[in-house]
Amino acid sequence: MIVVWEGCTRLRDIKAYLLPSPSLIAGRILADWPILFSNLKVTLLEILLGFGLAFVVAIGIGALLAYSSAFRRGVYPLVVASQTVPVIAIAPILIIWFGYNIIPRVLVTALIAFFPLTVNTVTGFLAVEPELISFFRSLNASRIQTFFKLSVPTALPFIFAGLKVSATLSVIGATVGEWIGTDRGLGHLIVLDTAQLDTPRVFASIVLLSLCGVALFLLISLLERIALPWRYGERARRPLERLLPQWRLRPGTTMDGISRKEI
Repeated sequence: MIVVWEGCTRLRDIKAYLLPSPSLIAGRILADWPILFSNLKVTLLEILLGFGLAFVVAIGIGALLAYSSAFRRGVYPLVVASQTVPVIAIAPILIIWFGYNIIPRVLVTALIAFFPLTVNTVTGFLAVEPELISFFRSLNASRIQTFFKLSVPTALPFIFAGLKVSATLSVIGATVGEWIGTDRGLGHLIVLDTAQLDTPRVFASIVLLSLCGVALFLLISLLERIALPWRYGERARRPLERLLPQWRLRPGTTMDGISRKEI
C-alpha cells in the first residue's frame, strides 16, 4: 500500500498539501523531530494517565456490576447512557471546571477508554460457571478465595480484550482532548498545521499517534501472554515444532519439560 501510495503521488504529481508521499512524511518526521517529540511526550503522558484511570475505575465498577444485582440495575443503565453523549461536547465543560491544564484531557481520554473495558469486565466475571462456584463452596473456599482463584482467572481473557480496545481508544481520546483547549501535544499540533495547510507534518503527527496506539496494543498483548500461560502454552509450542519437526513434543510434555539434550 505504501509503494502504491508513493507511486501515485509521483506519477500523478499530486500536490503535497493535498496528499504528501510517504517519503515526504518520513522526511518531515526526521526534519521536525525535536518539535514532534516534545509534543509527543505530552500526548503520551495524557494517554497513559487516561488509560490508567480508565483501567482502575472500569475494573472496580465492573466487579461491582457483576457481583451486585442492585448496583447493576441502578448503575449499568447510567454507564450505557454516558456513552450516548458525545465526548467532544463534554470536553468544554471539563475545561470550565478544571481549567486549561492536563486534567480535562486525561478525563476525556478516560471517558472514551472506560466503556469497553467495563463491559468486558462485567462479561468476564459473569462468565464463571455456576458449577465451578458450587465446587469451590464444597471445598469450603471463602468468597475472597473464590474471587481470586476462580473469578479473576476466568475474567482475565475478557479484561485483556477490553484493554486492547481501550488502548487504541485512549489515543483518540487524548487527541480529541487536545483539540479543545491546550497549547501542547500532537493533537494541538495537528490543528495548527491544518490551519497552515502543512499537510506533511499533519500526516507525520498522525503516524506518531498510530505508532503509540500500536505500541500500547502490543504491550498489552505481551502482558496477556505472560498473565495467561494456560491459554498460550499450546500456541507457544507450535513454532518450536515447526522449526524442529524431528523433535516434536511427546503428548503431555510441557515447554518446561524440554531438556537441553532433546533440543
